[in-house]
Amino acid sequence: MKKQPLLQNFNNIDSLPLKNRVVMAPMTRNRANNDGNYPTEDLQGLYYAQRASAGLIITEGSQVSKEAVGYINTPGIHSEQQIAGWKKVTEKVHENGGKIFIQLWHVGRISHPDFHNGDLPLAPSAINPNETVYAPDGEKKTVTPKAMTKEDIKRTVNDFKTAAKNAILAGFDGVEIHASNGYLFHQFFNKTSNKRTDDYGGSIENRARFFFEVLEAIKEVLPDKKIGARFNPSLNGLFGMKMDKETIPTFEYIIKKLNNYNLAYIHLSEPFTDISDIPYAVQNIAEHFRPLYNGNLMINGGFNQETGNKVIENGFADLVAFGKLFISNPDLAERFEKNLELADWDNDTFYTPGNKGYTDYEKAKENQLTSV
Repeated sequence: MKKQPLLQNFNNIDSLPLKNRVVMAPMTRNRANNDGNYPTEDLQGLYYAQRASAGLIITEGSQVSKEAVGYINTPGIHSEQQIAGWKKVTEKVHENGGKIFIQLWHVGRISHPDFHNGDLPLAPSAINPNETVYAPDGEKKTVTPKAMTKEDIKRTVNDFKTAAKNAILAGFDGVEIHASNGYLFHQFFNKTSNKRTDDYGGSIENRARFFFEVLEAIKEVLPDKKIGARFNPSLNGLFGMKMDKETIPTFEYIIKKLNNYNLAYIHLSEPFTDISDIPYAVQNIAEHFRPLYNGNLMINGGFNQETGNKVIENGFADLVAFGKLFISNPDLAERFEKNLELADWDNDTFYTPGNKGYTDYEKAKENQLTSV
């Protein structure tokens, strides 16, 4: 019997053959609730190792510097303690036959001075997103951020490069640049949040410049084939991001230009919200961008087993990333293979400390796995 498309081997990432096309999507889980915001073997190590049957795991977003922080209890990849913690995680994943990339993250203006000893968060322009963030002592309203100077940009580029170096030391198979979902790179791409008049604002090429500078810097320490990048072209409404007539052309420019690289993959999201009333939005992201990109394309956003198989079968994607399904089904690939019932997740424990709703979801029983 022919394997489901999701369960077929994938050998198109140089030197990183994947046993299937089922990817664990990056998901913020807020479990690094210690003074150093580092992952631990007993918690994050177990969590990711339980899910090592995925073709590829992409970790939760991990801050590249202290300046990049905007959420409580999220892990970083900028300190010795964090590198050591992640090393224990990658070792457990590899011991269980898995592959794992770390997602490199800078939230930009989606932060608060409470995270930065009173200093303003960084952003392309001094524009308040007017959102609520969860600071160390509770909910706070965002403030008008500091417009990054060219020196700030240069330092941040180097922070990403250093974080990629740290990822190598921690044993990761590669890195994913988080250029999505209204965070720092997306803030540069979007004209709502980027009002600059220098080399980093105005034209599409200028607004994409910071991303490509970071990519080039990471390439100095990692080969292309160990780098992925995530984008959300039709994001509208989240964190102050608003689409306009240049939004999709901006992402078309970026993704076409990425054909000049040999990345592990690009990771795209289908729309998070109803965008049917926006005439210049794209509703079917994978279908739209597949003809524009020659490399490996990963898609996520509300897929299940049936629709995941279909998007690969139709040739619109090579890999499918699943988020919430991986929270409650650590053995998701096996369940797909045996067509087993999927467990429901508990929304109330997505972002709470400890193992509840994190490492306590059970794999399918042996008799279930062998009786189908």
